[in-house]
Amino acid sequence: MVPSLLFDISDIDLNQIQIGTQEIERVNPHRGAMRMLDGIIWANETLDRAVAFKDVRADEFWVPGHIPGRPIFPGVLQIEAAAQLASYMFLCRLEGQRFMGFAGVDDVKFRGQVVPGDRLLLLGVEIECRPRRSICALQGLVRGTMVFEARITGMPM
Repeated sequence: MVPSLLFDISDIDLNQIQIGTQEIERVNPHRGAMRMLDGIIWANETLDRAVAFKDVRADEFWVPGHIPGRPIFPGVLQIEAAAQLASYMFLCRLEGQRFMGFAGVDDVKFRGQVVPGDRLLLLGVEIECRPRRSICALQGLVRGTMVFEARITGMPM
């Protein structure tokens, strides 16, 4: 059974970009091929809920090798994109922190494929935020269909 969305996004304009790549890069250190967020569409005032996106392109580094003739956006990169959203949410709220690294990934389920040309929507909800640990529930959607869900734990480093 497919779980429900983390929160209702029906009133969010999914074509609006609230936070662009320059602001994301001001907070998150990821650059070049490893920046997996193209924008944040919506975030609530307390930054414990957000919707972001990654536009999956045909010219990305993984396309020729995963899988030749039928490129599928790797699940580990989907999780990386989600972790970058969790990192952004955490780092904006706790001043003085510079980097948040993975501490754990739990309850991961992949439910569909993501291919070049898709816009991967990322929904994030902070479950716990402490100075030394953040836990977020995250989901990925393509055209309204859930393609993954995960719970990501991060630690500032």
